[in-house]
Amino acid sequence: MHTRKKLNLTLKIWRQKNRNTKGRFETYSLSDVSTESSFLEMLDVLNEQLINDDKEPIAFDHDCREGICGMCSMYINGRAHGPDRGITTCQLHMRRFSDGETIVIEPWRSVAFPVIKDLMTDRSAFDRIMASGGFISVNTSGSTLDANAILVEKDDADKSMDAAACISCGACVACCPNGAAMLFVGAKVSHFALLPQGQVEAQRRVLNMVKAMDEEGFGNCSVIGACEIQCPKSISLDNIARLNREYMKAWVNKG
Repeated sequence: MHTRKKLNLTLKIWRQKNRNTKGRFETYSLSDVSTESSFLEMLDVLNEQLINDDKEPIAFDHDCREGICGMCSMYINGRAHGPDRGITTCQLHMRRFSDGETIVIEPWRSVAFPVIKDLMTDRSAFDRIMASGGFISVNTSGSTLDANAILVEKDDADKSMDAAACISCGACVACCPNGAAMLFVGAKVSHFALLPQGQVEAQRRVLNMVKAMDEEGFGNCSVIGACEIQCPKSISLDNIARLNREYMKAWVNKG
């Protein structure tokens, strides 16, 4: 008969009331944690325990819990989204940890991602970068064109879809020593730069998005590569190279 294993854990969790308050680590003990539970389910159990003890629960972001939305962003034992590769925090299971282990849990660390509360950070900088140019303009009056009316090379379509897989979680920024957002912006620019539908606004798009990225306070990329390793969707560094090419081409043509 299969018996589910249980873990006794020590959790060191960052607590911070708001972005203007100095934060600190607080230590909690949690017993009988099922190895079959997800990391967020473990935090749910801890919060239930805190509420029962008339203590304030830990604030953390989550939504779909299916690795789609990118909301469940947190630093776990020094790694964005935890010890596994190619997953979000909600896809991390407690079987990756050992009985008696101490787990350190922190929010993203970036000037551009200020802490809202505890493990929640304000990642609206990504939204503002997207709003600056992460779109295409199409005429929607009358009948829409058939999806296959504009032919796209298979290789370009595949690369565009790979770039579009970015879920904007911010792990690339959090794990970068420079706090750079080049992988995120590179993915968003590549998504459209590889398609004919994105060519009309290509120059304006890349110039506006890079300008917005710089204004938000993100650091410069020095091609360390941690972003690709920690990205839950394994977005390739090739997108940063493509972003640089698109930017230089737009800058030269503008001049």
